[in-house]
Amino acid sequence: MRLSLLLAAAGARLDEKETDVEVRSIAYDSRRVEPGALFVAIPGFHRDGHEFVADALSRGAVAVVAERAVRAPAPVAVVADARLALSAIAAEFFDHPTRRLPMVGVTGTDGKTTTVHLVSDVLEAAGERTGFQTTVDFKLCDNTWANESRQTTQEALEVQQFFAELLVAGGTWGVLEATSHALTLKKLTHVELDVAVFTNLTPEHLDFHGTMQDYLAAKGILFEMLDRSADKGVPKAAIVNADDPHWRYLADRTAHHIITYGIDALADVQGQILAESADGTRIALTYQKARAEIALPLIGRFNVSNALAAAAAGLAVGATLDAVRLALERATPVAGRLERVEAGQPFSVVVDYAHTPDSLRKILTLLRPLTKGELIAVFGSAGERDRTKRAAMGKIAAELADYFVITQEDPRLEDRAEILREIERGAIEGGATRGQRYEVIDDRKQAIAHAINRAKPGDTVVASGKGHERSIIEGEKKTPWDEAAAAREALRARGYA
Repeated sequence: MRLSLLLAAAGARLDEKETDVEVRSIAYDSRRVEPGALFVAIPGFHRDGHEFVADALSRGAVAVVAERAVRAPAPVAVVADARLALSAIAAEFFDHPTRRLPMVGVTGTDGKTTTVHLVSDVLEAAGERTGFQTTVDFKLCDNTWANESRQTTQEALEVQQFFAELLVAGGTWGVLEATSHALTLKKLTHVELDVAVFTNLTPEHLDFHGTMQDYLAAKGILFEMLDRSADKGVPKAAIVNADDPHWRYLADRTAHHIITYGIDALADVQGQILAESADGTRIALTYQKARAEIALPLIGRFNVSNALAAAAAGLAVGATLDAVRLALERATPVAGRLERVEAGQPFSVVVDYAHTPDSLRKILTLLRPLTKGELIAVFGSAGERDRTKRAAMGKIAAELADYFVITQEDPRLEDRAEILREIERGAIEGGATRGQRYEVIDDRKQAIAHAINRAKPGDTVVASGKGHERSIIEGEKKTPWDEAAAAREALRARGYA
């Protein structure tokens, strides 16, 4: 594509003295530049893309988009916001795939990944072919593979390329996990949305957003996107959780149809928990006077809420209640979400992604009545993330676990010992005593082994915070990690095969 067309999409233009070159690819990481690429220099949190312009040019970049003038033997377009420019340029380069592909976006603090999976299941049961991007994995019609990027929502370039590939593969609906970071950083500005789904909002990412109101406003961007998206001949709708008091703010962000779902609050898609067991939850779902009883093979009230959100999204775009029931009854747990590790041991071992105070409380509250013996938790808190949640998580563990181990999650560039001290402050505030109710073990593998070695028949050990993730970020290095494998190794050391 000609450079001038890409720049025009971003509201920029070539200098009259510069040549309108042909662009063969786009890159924002100089290491991924190929001959003929347009390099977009983005100021990052740890590295500034402007420092790598020379490297990009040496690798074959033919033009540069930057936020300030840089010396280069190639055309340079200066823009006010390089991230916004990347979003516009990527959409133009891939021919605006989401203008043709109906799209569902899911946002919220917890439950996004599971809800995306369930939305996909409901749409497929209704005869559609779907693709999705989540924290855990990617799906292009019949192909699914792990997300190794450690990004829930990828950069605008990968988002646009993915959904262009979904169209080529014959996909008829795309589903996207939309984080508050991605919305704020304009990764999704040029995604054209048809259904926006809200799961819940609890304190998280306040290191980035500053206040809960700013965090909520970031989620609201997803609903504002409905009103500026193309008409693709499918209904547009906002799906909101009536059990969460923030839903009204989000509903006010769009002029399109609002559908509420809930368990306690009166809602358009009404859920009722009929029975719960370690194998699943039996629920009743009512919509427009029609009622269906569903054997949901997922446990926990939060998963019922996720299922209702997915049902509402499907019903909003024409799926039948029978299709919803069929999809939800065939649902499978997402990797790293309440994942059981079995090696013939007489106690339960569970791996979960819970990494916020609210999600840790939910998982411990869920496992408590399912545990005959002691409930043992292993958890930490990530470095360079919201510090306010650390003590809160320690206090919750002291309140709900019989015994717990405080360990590292992703320390990044922070002082490892200080992270542990901040969590421990909450544990002490909650009345727990080190050596009796809890231990602090910096090394995560040793922490999991300590918990498993302590477990007796009837106990439950839950390792939370990493879930599906395949690395631990220490400094600027990613160390390979597999939480379930670490648990299996500890079980093997105890003699369980």
